[in-house]
Amino acid sequence: MDLLVLGGTEFVGRAVVEEALGRGWRVTVFHRGRHPAPPGVRVLTGDRATGDLGALARGEWDAVVDTWSGPPRAVADAAAVLGRRVGRYAYISSRSVYAYPVPAPLDETAPVVEGGDGDYAAVKRGGELAALEAYGDAALLVRAGLVLGPWENVGRLPWWLRRIAEGGDVLAPGPRELELQYIDVRDLAAWTLDAVAARRSGPYNLVSEPGHATMGALLDACAHVTGSGARLRWADPEVITEAGIEGWTDLPVWLPPGELYESVHRGDVGKALAAGLRCRPVTETVRDTWDWLRSLPGPPPLRPDRPAPGLARDKEAAVLARL
Repeated sequence: MDLLVLGGTEFVGRAVVEEALGRGWRVTVFHRGRHPAPPGVRVLTGDRATGDLGALARGEWDAVVDTWSGPPRAVADAAAVLGRRVGRYAYISSRSVYAYPVPAPLDETAPVVEGGDGDYAAVKRGGELAALEAYGDAALLVRAGLVLGPWENVGRLPWWLRRIAEGGDVLAPGPRELELQYIDVRDLAAWTLDAVAARRSGPYNLVSEPGHATMGALLDACAHVTGSGARLRWADPEVITEAGIEGWTDLPVWLPPGELYESVHRGDVGKALAAGLRCRPVTETVRDTWDWLRSLPGPPPLRPDRPAPGLARDKEAAVLARL
């Protein structure tokens, strides 16, 4: 297949490119040129933020994968320029588009937010609407959940790995058996390309089944691959929240049991599973992310539009002292 990736040099986009190249597909990457494109692709440069789409005015592709997470006007503009020179449009959206709170398990029929310029949920829903407006039944909406794996530029799993690699006592947010729901970026890429090839359309929640891993399994895997001898000191959720420590931001991936946890880690993925979703074990995701981190010459890259996650050491030390 001839595939166009809008983005393609960082995290999700890069995983899509590498998966497509591994299948022998012909891949074109359209990006701003700020990061090197993976070897083996045709490169087009432009800037969607400023409307510089001239490089997309020529060419035909079987499908496009769009990872854009900014104002939805850019999705509409790209779709307008590409028109019917692209057979199918896969937009990497987010489970954040669902209106909060929604009782778990939440499937693709749950209410969604209004699309438009605004917060992350609104712009992702706006991107979905733009793709649907332009491509209708040829639009695939990939509503990804928490995404982890090599090349992660949000910093969630990299923070845990680097903190545990330092050794010593590490604050571990409990309970150990708290179920997690996430997807390895490479499994997201593989499923998306399978779905494009199968001409699937409409929305799909794309994340592992609830309980694919637990908080204990994730942190144990981090301790194992780093070989640091770190001691995980487990604390009840009440101890952590009473200390003013925030889930998701201070302690990435983790959320205390409750409404938000249910929305993030208890989603219904039956539709994607029926369409062939397969998720690798957490040990593989952690190992490969650690191997990637160790291959870098410096700190891992972080998106400039997101705050860096992670717990301040003085906050951690205060709770450890109480334990």
